Amino acid sequence: MIVEHLAFHYVVHELPLGRLPFRRWRFELWHGAHLRAAGWRVTERDALRALRTHASRAGHEMFGLRAPEDDPAAAGPMFRPGAAVRVQHGAVAFSLAPRQLDTAGALDAVR
Repeated sequence: MIVEHLAFHYVVHELPLGRLPFRRWRFELWHGAHLRAAGWRVTERDALRALRTHASRAGHEMFGLRAPEDDPAAAGPMFRPGAAVRVQHGAVAFSLAPRQLDTAGALDAVR
């Protein structure tokens, strides 16, 4: 059994250079008006992977299910920032869409 029609929104952007001498990418994972996860990674690819991982964990947790072990190959292909994607991981299938597309019709194309 797979739980469907779960939607998360995300924000990914590069942080300005500061005291740290390297580039960093900040990510935020939203479910409605609730911030479910936030953080930063050294590469944009790692930030996108963290979004998928946190979304899977949050989705499983919402339904009282145990999230599968973190396996990058099982999570599916990488996606480009700004893209809306559908991900199936473990017992949940969810969509990830940029937060600026947070409208009723924008996610219908992903479902």
